[in-house]
Amino acid sequence: MKIICIGRNYADHAKELNNEVPKVPVFFMKPENALVYDNKPVFYPDFTKDLQYETEIVVKISRLGKNIEERFASRYYEEIGIGIDFTARDLQRDCMKNGLPWEIAKSFDNSAPLGTFLPKSQFANIQNINFHLEINGERRQSGCTKDMIFSIDTLIAYVSQFNTLKTGDLIFTGTPVGVGPVQLDERLQAYIEGECLLDFRVK
Repeated sequence: MKIICIGRNYADHAKELNNEVPKVPVFFMKPENALVYDNKPVFYPDFTKDLQYETEIVVKISRLGKNIEERFASRYYEEIGIGIDFTARDLQRDCMKNGLPWEIAKSFDNSAPLGTFLPKSQFANIQNINFHLEINGERRQSGCTKDMIFSIDTLIAYVSQFNTLKTGDLIFTGTPVGVGPVQLDERLQAYIEGECLLDFRVK
């Protein structure tokens, strides 16, 4: 099972990190051991002093596909969820400054808490889904899939040129503006359209 993460898919987020807005999708991978299920706590890793949240809509692939045409991409997923792409921002900055790959800042153990999934049939328009993150009951990040630079179907078509998509693969579709640090003992709750689907603490 693959975890495919899309970077810089919201223009305002790209700008907040002083990155260029991409002309084609940018993606990287997380290992399966990055996943955290069932609202279990996330333990603050000792190799970073700046662990940051990035709240993202997650798509679960439901069938095998390669070189998928965008017009058929909607046939390859049936569920939508929400997750956090945790980032060791200090490590990422150092890697980018030195022109190095930054998987070390993204692809570590327990860096991808994943919430409950909902059937996509529940939504009138996949590209108009509101979602947000609360920390200790305070809203910290809000987004809507209508603001994606590249739509979900575009992402599936693009990624499938390079990687065969298999049942159960996950695509983290990018984060909106408003990323920031987390602290020990904070409670994170992620919502899609007002429904809390992910609820865990940082330990």
